[in-house]
Formats: sequence, structure tokens, C-alpha cells
Amino acid sequence: MKRTILVVAAVLLAAFACRSERPNAPVPGLAWILQESGTEASLRGVSVVDDRTAWASGSNGTVLRTVDGGATWAAMTVPGEESADFRDIEAFGPDEAVVMAIASPAKIYRTTDAGEHWTRTFFEDAPGIFLDGLAFFDESDGLAFGDPMDGRFVFIATADGGASWAPLPDESRPVAGDGEAAFAASGTSLAVLDDDRVWLCTGGSVSRVWRSTDRGRSWEAVPSGLLEGAPSSGAFSVAFHDAGNGIAVGGDYRAEDASEGNAAISADGGRTWQAVTAARPGGYREAVAFVPGTTPPMAVTVGPTGS
Repeated sequence: MKRTILVVAAVLLAAFACRSERPNAPVPGLAWILQESGTEASLRGVSVVDDRTAWASGSNGTVLRTVDGGATWAAMTVPGEESADFRDIEAFGPDEAVVMAIASPAKIYRTTDAGEHWTRTFFEDAPGIFLDGLAFFDESDGLAFGDPMDGRFVFIATADGGASWAPLPDESRPVAGDGEAAFAASGTSLAVLDDDRVWLCTGGSVSRVWRSTDRGRSWEAVPSGLLEGAPSSGAFSVAFHDAGNGIAVGGDYRAEDASEGNAAISADGGRTWQAVTAARPGGYREAVAFVPGTTPPMAVTVGPTGS
């Protein structure tokens, strides 16, 4: 059976109010539209450019592209990467996109002609390398990161739209706690704003949100308020509506129906986090995104049990 993809019409058509007293309640005028993806791949990453153009990525070297608002999707495979797991993708238009393969080895590819050709712009086969996500401040400057190596999270940066990548200096790489790592469930454990702010969420032995105000040159970490203590638990996704309002979601992927410790909110740019207790979303959460233009801020979060 070919897999289906949930398409967001207009901006996002399903959401929950983070502070609502009715978790998972339908929002008037918002609904999911189910569409055929044209592929059997497991899809993990998605990047929306505008109301007509979006890209998605997944297993078996698969990349998808729509230029008609999700009415149809064109599936393609990056040549030579038929076994790659593309967990994240960042698109800049109908022709340009950057896609990330997580491990064994870790790779980043870039296209400037709608996927007709792909150029490998990053390669690393060091033992233990595992990329978790990438994010861009604009069409030129971006970051990609991975699980700790030598006690520090891996960070690489680009200043040319993903055409080349360079590692951040060791002193700019966050020092991980023993057993602390990130999750590549959806490529959204790294979030940025275009004013130099960066957030990174983690899990495992400890669940934290790391915060930077200088594009990753320096970092501060605080407790996320989410479940922690097991390799399968923690914060899986983080998003910010603006410089103040953010949300982190997660839980434990081995307990898909459990809602305890699966969401937290911040109103001070990630300096502190408050666990959501009265209106938690249902079950383990893999990703979260804010709905642009909503007042008060609204977000949509997804996981195995729904949105």
C-alpha cells in the first residue's frame, strides 16, 4: 500500500491551543486533508516554502515535491542513496532544497534544479556519527547537528545555502550530559529564528532545551520539563512562535499512548519551561509547529496516536 501524506492547506489546517482546557479539541475551520504521497517510504521530514510549494523526505533515499499546494506530489530518489534515511529537509523554493541523511555515513545533499540533479555537500563516516536535524536562518545561513561525539554535540554550519559545510569550533559545541542525546524523529529537535536565536532539545538520561542567541557560538541549557531518564524518553521537537513563546514536545516512544511529560511551554525565549499538565496532547509526540498568524499563538503537534 502506498503511504499517504497529511497536507497542510493554506498554512496549517489542524491545531491545538497549547493553553486550552480542551486538549485535542477540533479547531473551527481547521481540518487535515489526506493525500496520496506516491511512495511507500516512511516520511519523516517536511519543509513548506509557501502555499503552493513544499518538499518532504524519508526512507529509501526518497524526496517528495509539490508545487500545487499538495494536490499532487512527485516522488524521486537521490541517485546512489536508495538505502539512505533522509530524516530532515530544508527547501528554499520550487527548485532548491537541502536534504540530510542521518548516519552510516552521515550525508547532506543539495539540489538547485527541482531534484533533477543532486550534489553531495557533506560526508562523514566517523564511528558514532548520527545527524539529528538541520535548520536555516535564511537562504544562506544554516546549521546541522548530531548526537554527541567526544562528549559534545556535533554542529556544522553553512553560509552558502548548504553548498558547503564547516564544523563549529569545539568550544561552540554544547557539552552533553552522560546519556544525553537528541532525536531524529522528525528533524525538528533544532529550531531557529532569523534573528540569530537557536534552540536544541534533548532527551535520554536528562531532557533539556539548549538556547543560543548568537547562532550557536555559545549555549545555555535548562530543564525541558518533559519526561526523562530512559534512552527512549525526552524532548523530541521544539518550536518558537517568536522570541518569547515556545513549545517542546516528546514523551517516550516506547509508550505511545502515555501523555505524562509530553509537552512544555516557555514564555521567556526558552530561559524557563513549564510542563503542560491540564491540557496535554494525547500520547507520545514526535513533532510540533506553530500556526503562523494566530493570536494567541496556536500549534499543531503530531505523533503515532494522531494530531
